[in-house]
Amino acid sequence: MPCFSFWQAGAVVSTEARGSGPGARRPSARVMSALVVAALVGVAAFAVLRLVVSGVFGHDGNHYTAAALALTPYVVPAAVGLTLVASVLRRRGVAVLSAVLAVALAVPLVPRVLADSQPEAGGAVLRVAALNLYFGGADPEAVVELVRERRIDVLTLLEFDESAYSALEDAGLRDALPHIVAYPAGAGVGSGIASRYPLEELDLAGPSLFAQPSARIRLPGGTAVEIVAVHALPPVTDATRWRSDLAGLPPADPTGAVRVLAGDFNATLDHAAFRELLDAGYVDAAESTGEALVTTWPRRRLGPPVTLDHVLVDESVAVLDFAAVDVAASDHRAVVATLRLPERAANA
Repeated sequence: MPCFSFWQAGAVVSTEARGSGPGARRPSARVMSALVVAALVGVAAFAVLRLVVSGVFGHDGNHYTAAALALTPYVVPAAVGLTLVASVLRRRGVAVLSAVLAVALAVPLVPRVLADSQPEAGGAVLRVAALNLYFGGADPEAVVELVRERRIDVLTLLEFDESAYSALEDAGLRDALPHIVAYPAGAGVGSGIASRYPLEELDLAGPSLFAQPSARIRLPGGTAVEIVAVHALPPVTDATRWRSDLAGLPPADPTGAVRVLAGDFNATLDHAAFRELLDAGYVDAAESTGEALVTTWPRRRLGPPVTLDHVLVDESVAVLDFAAVDVAASDHRAVVATLRLPERAANA
């Protein structure tokens, strides 16, 4: 008996020293419960921002909320993880609410991974690409290789400066795309359009800090396509001017020439300002082919990758293929779309 009491007492002391008794578990459980509730509040606030403020009222808020909206694809798995943790902790209310929020936030993402049926288009094929050159620093040889390997017909270049212009010409860009409308400028504000076919310069985009040149392309047979090299000011710099840049882009013209907007929109499908542009008669080539969760920025920088670069096309255009392609020394991936134009474009 004395021996038994000695060992029993030792076991109790050992248990208390390890902090594994019921009394020691309670503070830890309370902390975990508080954390999952705080996480639920955060997910709920984000859901209100994305689904109500942006989704219903069509407003992206200030530069903080506009930046947060781009992270919507990351909030969904976070909400799923919260559901699992809450279930393990037997916080059923938190688990149910987080599961509901996860599903609600996932619903707008589903069309991005499902390819759409394409309109019947019997016109010419046009291969379009857009690339942000990272303040002119992208490898010019890699850019020209992209054009040649992908057989690009028209390329929009953003953050296009004089040194990049010279380097691209030396690398042979004009051999592949001899027609250029160029507005090279430093500090990332220059842009340009390079084409296999003759260009007629236009003025389709509204006022913007960044150059957003536009031009009409005439394909063999007379088919007309109007293209804008898009570069909207980032919302984290000035959300009001960002919205203005996007709102100043031209709507599609269902009776005239086919219009294509290609470049760095600094916006995702989770931004109301971008969805309003789609409502003006455009289709996102990536979403049309089920590739809209493919990210385009940042490369060579820290931060969660998001989808800022797009090719938008007239609703009558069939998108045959879409890809986001790495280009050496750029912080953006190039976006490349193969399009079949409607027959009406030949008469525009």
